[in-house]
Amino acid sequence: MQQEIKKLAGQRKAIILAHNYQPPQIQDIADLCGDSLELSRKAAQTDAEVIVFCGVHFMAETASILSPDKKVLLPRQDAGCLMADMITAECLKAKIDDLPPMPVVTYVNSTAEVKALSTICCTSANVVQVVNTLDSNEMLLTPDRNLAMYAASQTGKKIHIWDGYCPTHEWLKPEDVQKAKAAHPNAIFIAHPECRPEILQLADSIASTSGMLRMAAKSDADEFIVGTENGLLYPLQKANPGKTFYPASEKMICKNMKKISLSDVLHCLESLEGEVKVDEKIRRPALKAVERMLETI
Repeated sequence: MQQEIKKLAGQRKAIILAHNYQPPQIQDIADLCGDSLELSRKAAQTDAEVIVFCGVHFMAETASILSPDKKVLLPRQDAGCLMADMITAECLKAKIDDLPPMPVVTYVNSTAEVKALSTICCTSANVVQVVNTLDSNEMLLTPDRNLAMYAASQTGKKIHIWDGYCPTHEWLKPEDVQKAKAAHPNAIFIAHPECRPEILQLADSIASTSGMLRMAAKSDADEFIVGTENGLLYPLQKANPGKTFYPASEKMICKNMKKISLSDVLHCLESLEGEVKVDEKIRRPALKAVERMLETI
């Protein structure tokens, strides 16, 4: 099936993208693996006519925002993001109207409609940098409350918090981390900023998924406890065969990230079904918010 997928992707002039949390067999057939924005940016720079995004819905939307002339396909239309679902354009509009004028910073883990109402986007890797580039000392950061609290702690700015969160990262409790540390006393604990503040206080390092991959490669340490969705253990181990990686908790599994199978990818390429296309009225303002962020990098 992997050979069939590769052959058909070539015939379709398609590029296959896989998020770091996807199952190993999906990552193995991808042309590019990484975090959602990184993948969309790289795909936009290729001459591919079709983007098959193995991730969740908002990621395919981001690819469509950056590559309006390419056909973006999501192999499973029911692969959503529970955190992205915790904010709607209507609710954000009401919140903006309720607050004094201030910038709206939106995490890329959100729908295109929400991005379109935002001043600027951010990622978990650059949220502190984005917040610090804004002249205002007061802003709204959506939709992840943990990311917002982390940014506030690092910048000292007043950040209004939207009460959304990633359930997978929210599941991680301090007792889980303490148990992992007791089992692996020589391991460095790396936590994702989507984790609760009390988890970040226990971390030796705080990093995005791409940041964790970079850190593991550069670090002199041989053992790591990984505080994010357990799908990241596969690319970490693959890139660092001489090092050992442990999950902070076995329960850190995102079911939406595990929905796409090889047969889904093959069917997607055969039928070209599952297109995700962002309407121009939404795409243009959403693109501006993404571009403002990219200007800060």
